[in-house]
Amino acid sequence: MTATAIRSLTRANLTRPLVQVSLDLTSTADALSTAAIAMAAGADWLEVGTPLVLAEGLHGVRALRAEFPTTPLIVDLKTMDGGYMEAEMMADAGADAVIVMAKAHDATIENVCRAGEDFGLLVMGDDLGAPDAAAECARLEKLGVGMVIHHTGFDHRRKHPGLSPMTDLSAVVAATTVPVQAVGGLSIDQAVACPGLGAPVVVFGAPLAIDGDSFTVASGDLLRVLTEACQRVHDAEIRYPGREKLSA
Repeated sequence: MTATAIRSLTRANLTRPLVQVSLDLTSTADALSTAAIAMAAGADWLEVGTPLVLAEGLHGVRALRAEFPTTPLIVDLKTMDGGYMEAEMMADAGADAVIVMAKAHDATIENVCRAGEDFGLLVMGDDLGAPDAAAECARLEKLGVGMVIHHTGFDHRRKHPGLSPMTDLSAVVAATTVPVQAVGGLSIDQAVACPGLGAPVVVFGAPLAIDGDSFTVASGDLLRVLTEACQRVHDAEIRYPGREKLSA
Protein backbone atom coordinates (compact mmCIF):
# COMPACT_ATOMS: atom_id res chain seq x y z
CA MET A 1 0.00 0.00 0.00
CA THR A 2 1.48 3.33 -1.08
CA ALA A 3 1.90 6.42 1.05
CA THR A 4 -0.97 8.16 -0.74
CA ALA A 5 -3.36 5.30 -0.02
CA ILE A 6 -3.04 4.72 3.70
CA ARG A 7 -5.56 7.37 4.77
CA SER A 8 -8.25 5.28 3.05
CA LEU A 9 -7.24 2.10 4.87
CA THR A 10 -10.20 0.04 6.09
CA ARG A 11 -10.74 -3.51 7.26
CA ALA A 12 -12.38 -4.25 3.93
CA ASN A 13 -9.43 -3.15 1.78
CA LEU A 14 -6.73 -4.38 4.16
CA THR A 15 -6.58 -7.90 2.79
CA ARG A 16 -2.89 -8.61 3.35
CA PRO A 17 -1.06 -8.10 6.67
CA LEU A 18 1.39 -5.19 6.77
CA VAL A 19 4.67 -4.77 8.66
CA GLN A 20 5.54 -1.47 10.33
CA VAL A 21 9.07 -1.07 11.69
CA SER A 22 9.39 1.37 14.57
CA LEU A 23 12.51 3.55 14.45
CA ASP A 24 12.72 4.24 18.18
CA LEU A 25 16.19 5.71 17.83
CA THR A 26 17.80 8.99 18.82
CA SER A 27 19.71 9.94 15.67
CA THR A 28 18.69 10.42 12.08
CA ALA A 29 21.76 8.53 10.90
CA ASP A 30 20.77 5.42 12.87
CA ALA A 31 17.18 5.80 11.72
CA LEU A 32 18.16 5.95 8.05
CA SER A 33 20.45 2.94 8.26
CA THR A 34 17.88 0.86 10.16
CA ALA A 35 15.12 1.96 7.78
CA ALA A 36 17.20 0.78 4.82
CA ILE A 37 17.52 -2.65 6.42
CA ALA A 38 13.80 -2.71 7.22
CA MET A 39 12.84 -1.94 3.64
CA ALA A 40 15.29 -4.52 2.29
CA ALA A 41 13.71 -7.05 4.65
CA GLY A 42 10.24 -6.42 3.26
CA ALA A 43 8.71 -3.89 5.67
CA ASP A 44 5.72 -1.93 4.38
CA TRP A 45 5.64 1.10 6.70
CA LEU A 46 8.25 3.03 8.68
CA GLU A 47 7.49 4.61 12.03
CA VAL A 48 9.26 7.73 13.24
CA GLY A 49 9.31 6.62 16.87
CA THR A 50 8.84 8.96 19.82
CA PRO A 51 12.57 8.99 20.76
CA LEU A 52 13.41 10.09 17.21
CA VAL A 53 10.67 12.73 17.27
CA LEU A 54 12.12 14.11 20.52
CA ALA A 55 15.73 13.99 19.32
CA GLU A 56 15.39 15.10 15.69
CA GLY A 57 11.83 16.34 15.23
CA LEU A 58 10.82 17.59 11.80
CA HIS A 59 14.38 17.17 10.52
CA GLY A 60 14.20 13.42 11.07
CA VAL A 61 10.84 13.15 9.30
CA ARG A 62 12.13 15.17 6.34
CA ALA A 63 15.28 13.06 6.08
CA LEU A 64 13.28 9.81 6.02
CA ARG A 65 10.84 11.21 3.49
CA ALA A 66 13.70 12.28 1.22
CA GLU A 67 15.32 8.84 1.42
CA PHE A 68 12.09 6.84 1.13
CA PRO A 69 9.78 9.01 -0.98
CA THR A 70 6.98 6.45 -1.50
CA THR A 71 7.06 4.59 1.83
CA PRO A 72 4.29 5.37 4.33
CA LEU A 73 5.74 7.28 7.30
CA ILE A 74 3.96 7.00 10.64
CA VAL A 75 4.96 9.68 13.17
CA ASP A 76 4.45 8.69 16.81
CA LEU A 77 3.76 12.14 18.23
CA LYS A 78 1.66 10.85 21.12
CA THR A 79 -0.27 14.11 20.79
CA MET A 80 -2.02 15.33 23.93
CA ASP A 81 -2.80 18.95 23.00
CA GLY A 82 -2.41 21.37 20.11
CA GLY A 83 -3.62 18.59 17.87
CA TYR A 84 -4.21 20.43 14.62
CA MET A 85 -0.90 22.27 14.67
CA GLU A 86 1.19 19.20 15.51
CA ALA A 87 -0.46 17.16 12.77
CA GLU A 88 -0.09 19.97 10.22
CA MET A 89 3.61 20.38 10.98
CA MET A 90 4.28 16.69 10.49
CA ALA A 91 2.20 16.56 7.31
CA ASP A 92 4.28 19.42 5.91
CA ALA A 93 7.44 17.45 6.74
CA GLY A 94 6.20 14.39 4.86
CA ALA A 95 4.25 12.31 7.37
CA ASP A 96 1.45 10.05 6.16
CA ALA A 97 0.04 9.24 9.61
CA VAL A 98 0.17 10.70 13.11
CA ILE A 99 -0.76 9.32 16.50
CA VAL A 100 -3.01 10.97 19.07
CA MET A 101 -3.54 9.68 22.59
CA ALA A 102 -6.91 8.53 23.88
CA LYS A 103 -6.10 10.32 27.15
CA ALA A 104 -6.31 13.63 25.29
CA HIS A 105 -9.46 15.73 25.41
CA ASP A 106 -12.13 14.99 22.81
CA ALA A 107 -11.40 18.38 21.24
CA THR A 108 -7.76 17.47 20.65
CA ILE A 109 -8.62 14.15 19.03
CA GLU A 110 -11.22 15.87 16.86
CA ASN A 111 -8.70 18.53 15.81
CA VAL A 112 -6.11 15.92 14.83
CA CYS A 113 -8.81 14.18 12.78
CA ARG A 114 -9.71 17.51 11.15
CA ALA A 115 -6.05 17.97 10.22
CA GLY A 116 -6.09 14.45 8.85
CA GLU A 117 -8.91 15.41 6.52
CA ASP A 118 -7.22 18.67 5.50
CA PHE A 119 -3.77 17.19 4.85
CA GLY A 120 -4.50 13.61 3.83
CA LEU A 121 -3.22 11.96 7.00
CA LEU A 122 -4.23 8.68 8.55
CA VAL A 123 -4.97 9.42 12.21
CA MET A 124 -4.17 6.63 14.64
CA GLY A 125 -5.57 6.71 18.18
CA ASP A 126 -3.49 5.15 20.99
CA ASP A 127 -5.29 3.69 24.04
CA LEU A 128 -2.21 3.58 26.33
CA GLY A 129 -3.25 3.86 29.98
CA ALA A 130 -6.95 3.21 29.37
CA PRO A 131 -8.66 1.23 32.17
CA ASP A 132 -11.12 -0.20 29.62
CA ALA A 133 -9.26 -0.57 26.32
CA ALA A 134 -12.24 -1.75 24.29
CA ALA A 135 -14.43 1.16 25.39
CA GLU A 136 -11.64 3.65 24.83
CA CYS A 137 -10.93 2.39 21.32
CA ALA A 138 -14.64 2.57 20.50
CA ARG A 139 -14.55 6.20 21.69
CA LEU A 140 -11.53 6.94 19.51
CA GLU A 141 -13.32 5.55 16.47
CA LYS A 142 -16.44 7.59 17.25
CA LEU A 143 -14.29 10.74 17.39
CA GLY A 144 -12.97 10.02 13.92
CA VAL A 145 -9.65 8.17 14.02
CA GLY A 146 -8.90 5.85 11.13
CA MET A 147 -7.01 3.21 13.13
CA VAL A 148 -6.75 2.29 16.81
CA ILE A 149 -3.59 1.19 18.59
CA HIS A 150 -3.98 -1.15 21.54
CA HIS A 151 -0.86 -0.30 23.51
CA THR A 152 0.74 -1.65 26.68
CA GLY A 153 3.39 0.93 27.62
CA PHE A 154 7.14 0.41 28.00
CA ASP A 155 7.39 1.57 31.64
CA HIS A 156 4.23 -0.26 32.66
CA ARG A 157 5.47 -3.55 31.17
CA ARG A 158 8.77 -3.21 33.01
CA LYS A 159 7.08 -2.59 36.33
CA HIS A 160 4.57 -5.40 35.79
CA PRO A 161 6.28 -8.23 33.87
CA GLY A 162 3.97 -10.41 31.85
CA LEU A 163 1.56 -7.71 30.75
CA SER A 164 0.75 -7.80 27.04
CA PRO A 165 -1.70 -6.18 24.63
CA MET A 166 -2.54 -9.70 23.46
CA THR A 167 -4.63 -10.25 26.61
CA ASP A 168 -7.60 -8.14 25.51
CA LEU A 169 -6.78 -7.59 21.84
CA SER A 170 -9.79 -9.60 20.68
CA ALA A 171 -12.11 -7.41 22.77
CA VAL A 172 -10.67 -4.27 21.17
CA VAL A 173 -11.15 -5.72 17.68
CA ALA A 174 -14.74 -6.71 18.49
CA ALA A 175 -15.54 -3.22 19.84
CA THR A 176 -14.34 -1.37 16.73
CA THR A 177 -14.71 -1.42 12.95
CA VAL A 178 -11.50 0.39 11.93
CA PRO A 179 -8.13 -1.38 11.54
CA VAL A 180 -6.42 -2.30 14.82
CA GLN A 181 -2.75 -2.50 15.76
CA ALA A 182 -1.28 -4.13 18.89
CA VAL A 183 1.88 -2.61 20.39
CA GLY A 184 3.96 -3.36 23.45
CA GLY A 185 6.88 -5.75 23.79
CA LEU A 186 5.51 -8.52 21.60
CA SER A 187 7.68 -11.47 20.66
CA ILE A 188 7.96 -12.39 17.00
CA ASP A 189 5.50 -15.26 17.52
CA GLN A 190 3.00 -12.96 19.22
CA ALA A 191 3.35 -10.35 16.49
CA VAL A 192 2.78 -12.96 13.79
CA ALA A 193 -0.37 -14.07 15.64
CA CYS A 194 -1.89 -10.56 15.54
CA PRO A 195 -3.50 -10.80 12.08
CA GLY A 196 -5.32 -13.93 13.20
CA LEU A 197 -6.82 -11.89 16.04
CA GLY A 198 -7.93 -9.08 13.73
CA ALA A 199 -4.91 -6.76 14.07
CA PRO A 200 -3.15 -7.04 10.69
CA VAL A 201 -0.80 -4.02 10.83
CA VAL A 202 2.07 -5.57 12.78
CA VAL A 203 4.79 -3.52 14.47
CA PHE A 204 8.37 -4.64 14.98
CA GLY A 205 10.56 -2.48 17.19
CA ALA A 206 12.29 -3.25 20.48
CA PRO A 207 13.82 -5.70 21.07
CA LEU A 208 13.89 -7.05 17.51
CA ALA A 209 15.04 -3.96 15.62
CA ILE A 210 15.87 -1.61 18.50
CA ASP A 211 17.74 -2.06 21.78
CA GLY A 212 15.02 -1.15 24.26
CA ASP A 213 17.52 -0.19 26.96
CA SER A 214 19.63 2.27 24.97
CA PHE A 215 17.36 3.09 21.99
CA THR A 216 20.15 2.19 19.59
CA VAL A 217 20.23 -0.27 16.70
CA ALA A 218 19.83 -3.85 17.93
CA SER A 219 22.77 -6.19 17.67
CA GLY A 220 22.79 -9.37 15.59
CA ASP A 221 21.80 -10.14 12.02
CA LEU A 222 18.89 -7.73 11.81
CA LEU A 223 18.36 -8.18 8.07
CA ARG A 224 17.97 -11.95 8.32
CA VAL A 225 15.76 -11.88 11.42
CA LEU A 226 13.56 -9.10 10.12
CA THR A 227 13.26 -10.68 6.66
CA GLU A 228 12.01 -13.91 8.21
CA ALA A 229 9.64 -12.02 10.50
CA CYS A 230 8.21 -9.94 7.64
CA GLN A 231 7.62 -13.04 5.56
CA ARG A 232 5.79 -14.76 8.39
CA VAL A 233 3.53 -11.75 8.87
CA HIS A 234 2.82 -11.42 5.16
CA ASP A 235 1.92 -15.12 5.03
CA ALA A 236 -0.42 -14.91 8.02
CA GLU A 237 -4.21 -15.08 7.75
CA ILE A 238 -6.35 -12.09 8.70
CA ARG A 239 -9.37 -13.07 10.75
CA TYR A 240 -11.98 -10.86 12.42
CA PRO A 241 -14.49 -11.95 15.07
CA GLY A 242 -17.28 -13.96 13.45
CA ARG A 243 -15.82 -13.68 9.94
CA GLU A 244 -13.96 -15.95 7.59
CA LYS A 245 -10.29 -15.44 6.91
CA LEU A 246 -9.46 -12.54 4.56
CA SER A 247 -5.98 -13.54 3.46
CA ALA A 248 -3.73 -16.52 3.12
